[in-house]
Amino acid sequence: MRWRKLGKIFDPTQHTLPNGCKQFAQSPQALGFDDFVRIYFSTRSIDPSNGKYLSHIAFIDIRKDFSDILRVSDRTVIPLGDLGCFDEHGIFPINVLRHDGQIYGYTCGWSRRVSVSVETGIGLAISTDDGLTFERVGAGPVMGASVHEPCLVGDAFVKIIDGVFHMWYIFGTGWRKYAVDAAPDRTYKIGHATSLDGVQWSREEACQIVSDRLGPDESQALPTVVTIGTRHHMFFCYREAFDFRTGSGRGYRIGHAWSDDLKNWERDDENPLLEHSPGEWDSDMQCYPHVFTCEGRVYMLYNGNEFGRHGFGLAELEV
Repeated sequence: MRWRKLGKIFDPTQHTLPNGCKQFAQSPQALGFDDFVRIYFSTRSIDPSNGKYLSHIAFIDIRKDFSDILRVSDRTVIPLGDLGCFDEHGIFPINVLRHDGQIYGYTCGWSRRVSVSVETGIGLAISTDDGLTFERVGAGPVMGASVHEPCLVGDAFVKIIDGVFHMWYIFGTGWRKYAVDAAPDRTYKIGHATSLDGVQWSREEACQIVSDRLGPDESQALPTVVTIGTRHHMFFCYREAFDFRTGSGRGYRIGHAWSDDLKNWERDDENPLLEHSPGEWDSDMQCYPHVFTCEGRVYMLYNGNEFGRHGFGLAELEV
Protein backbone atom coordinates (compact mmCIF):
# COMPACT_ATOMS: atom_id res chain seq x y z
CA MET A 1 0.00 0.00 0.00
CA ARG A 2 1.07 3.59 -0.56
CA TRP A 3 -0.38 7.06 -0.04
CA ARG A 4 -0.71 9.31 -3.06
CA LYS A 5 -0.79 12.94 -2.02
CA LEU A 6 -3.53 15.10 -3.53
CA GLY A 7 -2.33 18.34 -1.94
CA LYS A 8 -3.84 20.90 0.40
CA ILE A 9 -7.60 21.26 -0.11
CA PHE A 10 -8.50 23.91 2.47
CA ASP A 11 -6.69 27.00 3.74
CA PRO A 12 -8.56 28.82 6.56
CA THR A 13 -6.85 32.11 5.80
CA GLN A 14 -8.66 32.23 2.44
CA HIS A 15 -12.16 32.06 3.93
CA THR A 16 -14.39 33.79 6.46
CA LEU A 17 -14.75 31.59 9.52
CA PRO A 18 -17.16 31.92 12.47
CA ASN A 19 -16.32 33.59 15.80
CA GLY A 20 -13.68 35.78 14.18
CA CYS A 21 -11.38 32.79 13.61
CA LYS A 22 -8.68 33.49 11.04
CA GLN A 23 -6.21 30.61 11.30
CA PHE A 24 -6.10 26.88 12.06
CA ALA A 25 -8.25 24.13 10.58
CA GLN A 26 -7.20 21.25 12.81
CA SER A 27 -8.21 17.61 12.93
CA PRO A 28 -10.42 17.43 9.81
CA GLN A 29 -13.11 14.72 10.12
CA ALA A 30 -15.32 13.60 7.22
CA LEU A 31 -19.03 12.79 7.04
CA GLY A 32 -20.42 11.65 3.69
CA PHE A 33 -23.66 12.88 2.13
CA ASP A 34 -25.29 11.94 -1.20
CA ASP A 35 -23.71 14.77 -3.18
CA PHE A 36 -20.87 16.07 -1.03
CA VAL A 37 -18.57 15.42 1.89
CA ARG A 38 -18.81 17.51 5.03
CA ILE A 39 -15.48 18.04 6.78
CA TYR A 40 -15.56 19.24 10.38
CA PHE A 41 -12.47 20.88 11.85
CA SER A 42 -11.33 22.88 14.85
CA THR A 43 -10.40 26.51 14.37
CA ARG A 44 -9.24 29.15 16.86
CA SER A 45 -10.28 32.54 18.11
CA ILE A 46 -8.59 34.75 20.70
CA ASP A 47 -10.05 35.02 24.20
CA PRO A 48 -10.25 38.81 24.72
CA SER A 49 -9.92 38.40 28.50
CA ASN A 50 -6.40 36.95 28.38
CA GLY A 51 -5.23 36.72 24.75
CA LYS A 52 -5.22 32.90 24.77
CA TYR A 53 -6.75 30.63 22.15
CA LEU A 54 -10.29 29.21 22.19
CA SER A 55 -11.02 26.25 19.86
CA HIS A 56 -14.33 26.08 17.96
CA ILE A 57 -15.84 23.52 15.58
CA ALA A 58 -16.69 24.60 12.03
CA PHE A 59 -17.09 22.71 8.73
CA ILE A 60 -16.87 22.89 4.98
CA ASP A 61 -18.94 21.05 2.38
CA ILE A 62 -16.89 19.90 -0.60
CA ARG A 63 -17.65 17.98 -3.80
CA LYS A 64 -16.98 14.25 -3.68
CA ASP A 65 -14.08 14.67 -6.08
CA PHE A 66 -12.69 17.26 -3.61
CA SER A 67 -12.40 19.85 -6.38
CA ASP A 68 -14.70 22.64 -5.15
CA ILE A 69 -15.74 23.93 -1.74
CA LEU A 70 -19.52 24.38 -1.76
CA ARG A 71 -20.04 25.89 1.65
CA VAL A 72 -18.17 27.18 4.68
CA SER A 73 -20.15 27.20 7.93
CA ASP A 74 -21.01 30.68 9.19
CA ARG A 75 -21.29 29.60 12.83
CA THR A 76 -19.84 26.98 15.12
CA VAL A 77 -21.84 23.76 15.29
CA ILE A 78 -21.68 23.60 19.10
CA PRO A 79 -20.98 26.35 21.65
CA LEU A 80 -18.17 25.99 24.15
CA GLY A 81 -18.98 24.60 27.57
CA ASP A 82 -20.22 26.59 30.54
CA LEU A 83 -18.00 28.16 33.17
CA GLY A 84 -15.92 25.50 34.90
CA CYS A 85 -16.96 22.66 32.56
CA PHE A 86 -14.52 20.30 30.87
CA ASP A 87 -14.94 22.00 27.47
CA GLU A 88 -15.00 25.61 28.64
CA HIS A 89 -11.95 26.68 26.61
CA GLY A 90 -12.18 24.60 23.48
CA ILE A 91 -13.37 21.59 21.51
CA PHE A 92 -10.70 19.84 19.47
CA PRO A 93 -11.45 17.53 17.80
CA ILE A 94 -14.99 16.29 17.09
CA ASN A 95 -15.48 12.80 15.63
CA VAL A 96 -18.83 12.20 13.88
CA LEU A 97 -20.78 9.10 12.85
CA ARG A 98 -24.35 8.22 11.93
CA HIS A 99 -26.48 6.15 14.31
CA ASP A 100 -30.26 5.56 14.45
CA GLY A 101 -31.07 8.44 12.12
CA GLN A 102 -28.98 10.90 14.12
CA ILE A 103 -25.37 12.07 13.98
CA TYR A 104 -23.26 11.44 17.07
CA GLY A 105 -20.39 13.81 17.73
CA TYR A 106 -17.69 12.74 20.17
CA THR A 107 -15.89 15.86 21.32
CA CYS A 108 -12.57 16.42 23.01
CA GLY A 109 -13.17 19.23 25.48
CA TRP A 110 -10.30 21.40 26.73
CA SER A 111 -10.06 23.43 29.92
CA ARG A 112 -7.08 25.41 31.16
CA ARG A 113 -5.23 24.49 34.35
CA VAL A 114 -2.74 26.29 36.60
CA SER A 115 0.19 23.92 37.16
CA VAL A 116 -0.08 22.49 33.63
CA SER A 117 -1.57 24.04 30.53
CA VAL A 118 -4.67 21.93 29.93
CA GLU A 119 -6.95 19.06 30.92
CA THR A 120 -9.23 17.18 28.49
CA GLY A 121 -12.25 14.87 28.48
CA ILE A 122 -14.50 13.15 25.94
CA GLY A 123 -18.02 14.47 25.50
CA LEU A 124 -20.99 13.40 23.40
CA ALA A 125 -23.29 15.70 21.45
CA ILE A 126 -26.05 14.64 19.05
CA SER A 127 -27.35 16.32 15.88
CA THR A 128 -30.88 15.93 14.55
CA ASP A 129 -30.49 18.45 11.69
CA ASP A 130 -27.98 16.62 9.47
CA GLY A 131 -24.96 17.82 11.39
CA LEU A 132 -25.54 21.57 11.20
CA THR A 133 -25.78 21.85 14.98
CA PHE A 134 -25.12 19.51 17.91
CA GLU A 135 -26.63 19.39 21.40
CA ARG A 136 -24.78 17.89 24.35
CA VAL A 137 -26.23 14.88 26.15
CA GLY A 138 -25.04 16.59 29.33
CA ALA A 139 -22.64 19.22 30.61
CA GLY A 140 -20.01 16.66 31.62
CA PRO A 141 -17.89 14.14 29.72
CA VAL A 142 -18.88 10.56 28.92
CA MET A 143 -15.25 9.62 29.59
CA GLY A 144 -12.77 11.56 31.68
CA ALA A 145 -9.96 11.09 34.14
CA SER A 146 -10.14 7.94 36.25
CA VAL A 147 -8.14 6.06 38.87
CA HIS A 148 -5.70 4.58 36.35
CA GLU A 149 -6.02 7.26 33.64
CA PRO A 150 -5.63 10.40 35.75
CA CYS A 151 -5.25 13.02 33.02
CA LEU A 152 -5.78 13.94 29.38
CA VAL A 153 -8.47 11.57 28.14
CA GLY A 154 -9.49 12.61 24.63
CA ASP A 155 -9.17 12.26 20.84
CA ALA A 156 -11.98 9.71 20.53
CA PHE A 157 -12.58 7.87 17.27
CA VAL A 158 -15.75 5.75 17.36
CA LYS A 159 -16.79 3.00 14.97
CA ILE A 160 -19.75 0.60 15.26
CA ILE A 161 -18.73 -2.97 14.45
CA ASP A 162 -21.24 -5.85 14.69
CA GLY A 163 -23.55 -3.72 16.84
CA VAL A 164 -20.85 -2.72 19.33
CA PHE A 165 -19.44 0.79 19.70
CA HIS A 166 -15.65 0.70 19.64
CA MET A 167 -13.71 3.75 20.78
CA TRP A 168 -10.02 4.35 20.26
CA TYR A 169 -8.81 7.30 22.29
CA ILE A 170 -5.77 8.72 24.06
CA PHE A 171 -4.98 8.74 27.76
CA GLY A 172 -2.22 10.74 29.42
CA THR A 173 0.58 8.98 31.21
CA GLY A 174 1.66 12.19 32.92
CA TRP A 175 3.36 15.56 32.67
CA ARG A 176 7.09 16.14 32.95
CA LYS A 177 9.57 19.01 32.87
CA TYR A 178 12.45 18.18 30.54
CA ALA A 179 14.39 21.29 31.58
CA VAL A 180 14.38 23.33 34.77
CA ASP A 181 13.12 26.48 33.08
CA ALA A 182 10.72 24.73 30.66
CA ALA A 183 6.95 24.36 30.89
CA PRO A 184 5.74 20.79 31.53
CA ASP A 185 5.13 18.62 28.45
CA ARG A 186 2.52 15.86 28.27
CA THR A 187 2.76 12.27 27.12
CA TYR A 188 -0.19 10.16 25.98
CA LYS A 189 -0.89 6.72 24.50
CA ILE A 190 -3.72 5.07 22.53
CA GLY A 191 -6.31 3.01 24.40
CA HIS A 192 -9.56 1.18 23.60
CA ALA A 193 -13.09 1.08 25.05
CA THR A 194 -16.43 -0.50 24.08
CA SER A 195 -20.08 0.39 24.62
CA LEU A 196 -23.52 -0.94 23.77
CA ASP A 197 -25.20 2.47 23.63
CA GLY A 198 -22.40 4.94 22.87
CA VAL A 199 -22.82 6.63 26.26
CA GLN A 200 -21.71 4.17 28.94
CA TRP A 201 -18.19 2.94 28.20
CA SER A 202 -16.10 0.04 29.43
CA ARG A 203 -12.42 0.76 28.95
CA GLU A 204 -9.27 -1.25 29.25
CA GLU A 205 -7.76 1.09 31.83
CA ALA A 206 -4.26 2.39 31.07
CA CYS A 207 -3.71 -0.35 28.50
CA GLN A 208 -1.50 0.92 25.67
CA ILE A 209 -2.49 -0.97 22.50
CA VAL A 210 0.08 0.43 20.03
CA SER A 211 3.80 -0.05 20.67
CA ASP A 212 6.24 2.85 20.90
CA ARG A 213 8.76 3.68 18.20
CA LEU A 214 10.52 6.62 19.83
CA GLY A 215 10.79 5.20 23.33
CA PRO A 216 8.53 5.26 26.40
CA ASP A 217 7.98 9.04 26.25
CA GLU A 218 6.57 8.93 22.71
CA SER A 219 3.19 10.67 22.43
CA GLN A 220 0.53 9.09 20.23
CA ALA A 221 -2.54 11.07 19.19
CA LEU A 222 -5.76 11.05 17.18
CA PRO A 223 -6.29 7.39 16.19
CA THR A 224 -8.57 6.62 13.24
CA VAL A 225 -9.53 3.12 12.07
CA VAL A 226 -10.61 1.86 8.64
CA THR A 227 -11.43 -1.72 7.64
CA ILE A 228 -10.06 -2.95 4.32
CA GLY A 229 -11.22 -6.47 3.54
CA THR A 230 -11.05 -8.31 6.87
CA ARG A 231 -8.11 -6.35 8.26
CA HIS A 232 -8.41 -3.24 10.44
CA HIS A 233 -5.92 -0.42 9.89
CA MET A 234 -5.25 2.29 12.45
CA PHE A 235 -3.60 5.57 11.53
CA PHE A 236 -2.48 8.08 14.13
CA CYS A 237 0.22 10.69 14.69
CA TYR A 238 3.18 10.48 17.04
CA ARG A 239 5.96 12.79 18.21
CA GLU A 240 8.94 13.21 20.47
CA ALA A 241 8.34 14.02 24.13
CA PHE A 242 9.67 17.60 24.06
CA ASP A 243 10.92 20.29 21.67
CA PHE A 244 8.34 19.02 19.19
CA ARG A 245 6.83 22.40 18.30
CA THR A 246 9.84 23.79 16.46
CA GLY A 247 12.60 21.17 16.75
CA SER A 248 13.59 19.75 13.37
CA GLY A 249 12.46 16.14 12.97
CA ARG A 250 10.80 16.05 16.40
CA GLY A 251 7.27 17.04 15.41
CA TYR A 252 4.29 14.88 14.57
CA ARG A 253 4.38 12.30 11.79
CA ILE A 254 1.87 9.67 10.69
CA GLY A 255 1.96 6.19 12.22
CA HIS A 256 0.17 2.98 11.25
CA ALA A 257 -0.80 -0.30 12.89
CA TRP A 258 -2.99 -3.19 11.78
CA SER A 259 -5.11 -5.85 13.47
CA ASP A 260 -7.13 -8.88 12.47
CA ASP A 261 -9.03 -9.16 15.77
CA LEU A 262 -9.35 -5.57 17.13
CA LYS A 263 -7.28 -6.65 20.14
CA ASN A 264 -3.72 -7.18 18.98
CA TRP A 265 -2.15 -4.42 16.90
CA GLU A 266 1.03 -4.74 14.85
CA ARG A 267 2.83 -1.47 14.22
CA ASP A 268 4.08 -0.81 10.69
CA ASP A 269 4.66 2.87 9.95
CA GLU A 270 6.36 2.26 6.60
CA ASN A 271 3.49 0.40 4.93
CA PRO A 272 1.89 2.65 3.91
CA LEU A 273 4.17 5.65 4.35
CA LEU A 274 3.07 9.25 3.88
CA GLU A 275 6.20 10.82 2.47
CA HIS A 276 7.45 14.30 3.35
CA SER A 277 7.77 16.85 0.55
CA PRO A 278 10.62 19.33 1.19
CA GLY A 279 9.51 22.93 1.02
CA GLU A 280 5.80 22.08 0.98
CA TRP A 281 3.03 22.86 3.47
CA ASP A 282 3.58 19.52 5.26
CA SER A 283 7.38 19.39 5.04
CA ASP A 284 8.05 19.69 8.78
CA MET A 285 4.98 18.09 10.31
CA GLN A 286 2.16 15.69 9.42
CA CYS A 287 -0.50 15.31 12.07
CA TYR A 288 -4.13 14.70 13.05
CA PRO A 289 -5.08 12.09 10.41
CA HIS A 290 -8.63 11.00 9.63
CA VAL A 291 -9.14 8.04 7.29
CA PHE A 292 -12.47 7.45 5.55
CA THR A 293 -14.01 5.88 2.45
CA CYS A 294 -15.74 7.78 -0.35
CA GLU A 295 -17.05 6.32 -3.61
CA GLY A 296 -15.19 3.08 -2.94
CA ARG A 297 -11.84 4.78 -2.32
CA VAL A 298 -9.87 5.23 0.90
CA TYR A 299 -8.68 8.74 1.73
CA MET A 300 -6.80 10.42 4.55
CA LEU A 301 -7.32 14.00 5.66
CA TYR A 302 -4.44 15.41 7.64
CA ASN A 303 -2.78 18.60 8.86
CA GLY A 304 0.70 19.85 8.07
CA ASN A 305 3.17 22.34 9.52
CA GLU A 306 2.41 24.27 12.72
CA PHE A 307 -0.34 21.87 13.84
CA GLY A 308 -2.75 22.81 11.04
CA ARG A 309 -2.40 26.58 11.21
CA HIS A 310 -2.52 26.72 7.41
CA GLY A 311 -5.22 24.13 6.76
CA PHE A 312 -5.50 20.48 5.75
CA GLY A 313 -4.74 18.24 2.82
CA LEU A 314 -5.78 14.91 1.35
CA ALA A 315 -4.10 11.68 0.30
CA GLU A 316 -5.55 8.61 -1.43
CA LEU A 317 -4.59 5.06 -0.46
CA GLU A 318 -3.44 2.93 -3.37
CA VAL A 319 -3.62 -0.79 -2.59
